Amino acid sequence: QVQLVESGGGLVQAGGSLRLSCAASRGVFSFNVMRWYRQAPGNQRELVAELRSGGSTNYANSVKGRFTISRDNAKITVYLQMNSLKPEDTGVYYCNANLPILRDLRWSNYDYWGQGTQVTVSS
Repeated sequence: QVQLVESGGGLVQAGGSLRLSCAASRGVFSFNVMRWYRQAPGNQRELVAELRSGGSTNYANSVKGRFTISRDNAKITVYLQMNSLKPEDTGVYYCNANLPILRDLRWSNYDYWGQGTQVTVSS
């Protein structure tokens, strides 16, 4: 069973920084795309950043220049470095990954979600 384990959330003052991590469980050796989403109370889940296997990245306009998505080349772990945090960045941050998985002797792509990690930015 593939799992995504997130860590790094917490409480920080406006202007501060946090780094989120998302690690895929053992047996995962590559990914197609990994994304970070966030959901604030009363709002829909929104895409914050994505990283494709070829290295290209995309960011929501609201976080461009402040957030950076990156990966650890030695393992299937993606990071979200969040700088100059604002109160509107508050929410639950979810890791999402589209992974090639071998099942029944066939490779197919599957979507997985982490459990979410709370980020709270105080003003």
